[in-house]
Amino acid sequence: MSESTGNIQEQDLRALEMRVEELIRACIHLKDENKTLRADVELLSRERDKLIENNATARNRVEAMIDKLKSLESEG
Repeated sequence: MSESTGNIQEQDLRALEMRVEELIRACIHLKDENKTLRADVELLSRERDKLIENNATARNRVEAMIDKLKSLESEG
């Protein structure tokens, strides 16, 4: 193997090594981002469930008030 072929292979290996390191960094970044997004989804899901619960409670209270008003109206 000639010296120029050895240099080309060495350059190719360095380039490959740099690319692999870039991919590892990208993978770590995406893993962290995924973890954050999953936590955000969980938080938003809990928030949504609470809002649905609050909405149902409010609807029941309004319906009860309407029923009470109707009964007062029919009495008078």
